[in-house]
Amino acid sequence: MTGRMRWLGTGMAAAAVMMAAALLPASPASAQDQGKTGGSHALALHGKPKYGPDFQHLDYANPDAPKGGEVKLMAFGGFDNLNPFILRGQAAAGAGLVFQTLTTSNGDEAITEYGLLAESIEVAPDRNWVAFTLRPEARFHDGQPVTADDVIWSFDTLKEKGHPLYRTYYADVTKAEKTGERTVKFSFRDGNNPELPVIMGQLPVLPKHAFANRDFATTTLDPLIGSGPYKVVDVQAGRAITYERVKDWWAKDLPINRGRYNFDRIRYDYYRDLDVAFEAFKAGAYDFRLENSSKNWTTGYNVPAVQNGQIVKEEIKHEDPQGMQAFVFNIRRPVFQDRRVREALNYLFDYEWTRANLSYGLYQRTRSYFANTELASTGLPSPEELKLLEPFRGQIPDEVFTKPYEPPKTDASGNIRGNLRTALGLLKDAGWELKNGKLVNAQGQPFRFEFLLVQADMERIVQPFVRNLERAGIEAQIRVVDSAQYQNRTDNFDYDMIIERFPQSLSPGNEQRDYWESSRADQPGSRNSIGIKNPAIDKLVETLIAAPDREALIAATRALDRVLLWNWYVIPHWHDTVYRVAYWNRFSHPTVAPKYGLGFPDSWWIDADKNAKLANSPRRTGP
Repeated sequence: MTGRMRWLGTGMAAAAVMMAAALLPASPASAQDQGKTGGSHALALHGKPKYGPDFQHLDYANPDAPKGGEVKLMAFGGFDNLNPFILRGQAAAGAGLVFQTLTTSNGDEAITEYGLLAESIEVAPDRNWVAFTLRPEARFHDGQPVTADDVIWSFDTLKEKGHPLYRTYYADVTKAEKTGERTVKFSFRDGNNPELPVIMGQLPVLPKHAFANRDFATTTLDPLIGSGPYKVVDVQAGRAITYERVKDWWAKDLPINRGRYNFDRIRYDYYRDLDVAFEAFKAGAYDFRLENSSKNWTTGYNVPAVQNGQIVKEEIKHEDPQGMQAFVFNIRRPVFQDRRVREALNYLFDYEWTRANLSYGLYQRTRSYFANTELASTGLPSPEELKLLEPFRGQIPDEVFTKPYEPPKTDASGNIRGNLRTALGLLKDAGWELKNGKLVNAQGQPFRFEFLLVQADMERIVQPFVRNLERAGIEAQIRVVDSAQYQNRTDNFDYDMIIERFPQSLSPGNEQRDYWESSRADQPGSRNSIGIKNPAIDKLVETLIAAPDREALIAATRALDRVLLWNWYVIPHWHDTVYRVAYWNRFSHPTVAPKYGLGFPDSWWIDADKNAKLANSPRRTGP
């Protein structure tokens, strides 16, 4: 899994840090590191963590970065909830800034965790349990200490009343118990799930006393008490939210935090139209954009503010796993349950034309659910993969064994005649006939479905696809809804096709259950948006989770990838290996960038000289 478990409902990347092989204690830990507990300051997948017990700060953080100032950011849609740990409502952007977990990852390592609320971690030799000893100085915002009872209450409450995802993540945890004044031990069903120590480190710890008179499962716009670097100071329901840095934050001098969380205030303003949001940025209404529109990046920044240096455009390279972004079939719908139908529609999406004409030649086609990692399947299965796949021969597509996966291609001319013939042949085999320009089944029912979108700017990508579908006699409509309706409909799988992203990491594990396993297909709020119920995939996921070493994990992940790809559950989109950002020239950031992640806003700061120069120059954004 990747860096952090997502703060549910915030739209941030989803998945917690998973480990797929034996967790090794850090170092050998020094006597100073071990203290009274005998535990370690960190957990590493292989060998030693990058940062030893005496490290002073992260390489991509400037310990001398000045504190101060306000940064204004953009969020899309709206919000009606400040509790990011439940299924109901839409959580506010940035809600995770308020809370802390037992351990934390960093942007330099994909599979190492460092103590945060916990000063030390101890893992059983057989991986049947993990114990965390809390820092004595850890405090909630109201000054109350973070206790072992808070940890156990948080675990129990998230399982019982939190987002359904937590029940999946903690399914193999049999007991949480207090074994010392500041120590909590989590026991596991067995030692066959090596990621569990890390998963428990990602447990958000909430104040038991603050929920004594409130229902945890109910949405709220009242600020919640946490132990994180920021607290909520202003809420304008659905419109804006402002966080303020906790000046006496108990963890500000921990090495993992030095040079981070430098802004005094972080404000998110909500926009319901992305075009309006883009123009607002160029007018100076907010400070920073992670640009995901190739059109905007290529043509939209030709304004004086960019030309004179008031707005900086920057491409920041990264090594982040890219996962899979795609058009996603909801195979709960009868129209998409035949694999041949799904394959046929893949032939009708003209990626090459889209890239040339709508993406300005940026990005590259995604060919794996684990894109941009060594976990992605390529070529034909290796002997190690075949050992895992052979038991399912006859239950999974034959192509898994005989063909390297490759999405259909075109010549980018817009003429898809060859692909159209192939698609119609597949559809005919699946029982659909083209009659009088309409594709119908044996009962005369037309082939029709709906694209459900939350971002209107994606219509420019969908519309050419719709035209190609029409050429095959398929009636496809586009429906754009607001973010609240979209979340409600997707939580309850009320859609035909959506655009979805499945974030992945260098070490996938438990989160794969939520993506692909049968048990999650009918669970509202799960990330099995496709609706997969496939026994072979269930078993491959469990094999992946139990992988005893890196080599076994790679083989299991590639095998799973092949089966997912050849079932044509999605129509793959694209990915990239750089972050494209634009920002008003009032910031500085370390010259060393994190390998994984952007590092904004946590390791950037307001540069006094740049800020003064910008403040004293007129902002010209128009022609």
